[in-house]
Amino acid sequence: MEPIGKKRWAIAEGYIPSDSLDQDDPALVSHETACILNAGDGEAHLTITIFFKDREPVGPYRVSIAPQRTLHLRFNDLEEPEPVPRDTDYASIIESDLPIVVQHTRLDSRRSEIALLSTMAFGES
Repeated sequence: MEPIGKKRWAIAEGYIPSDSLDQDDPALVSHETACILNAGDGEAHLTITIFFKDREPVGPYRVSIAPQRTLHLRFNDLEEPEPVPRDTDYASIIESDLPIVVQHTRLDSRRSEIALLSTMAFGES
């Protein structure tokens, strides 16, 4: 399949609440997700850098996506080089060696009126 997408993506908005209504149900834990599509024929190798308003960036986080697959990567699950902090504004840059497509999704389940947000990331090159 012909690859689609771009190699650099920015998600300018990020925030992981530390609270959730149900901490025991992984589906309902508040989270940020990068929904990533690798429609090409090769494995895509990604690096992610996290930016903050009041401290130096953190990264790279390293992730691979098999060919012709999708990955819903929760920022909550990123651990190396350090966990993404909760209750902190951040932004991210995702860089890939192959073209990919990135969409950003947030689930905020701090209250019974659960909020879901989804936007396309900004992509270039």
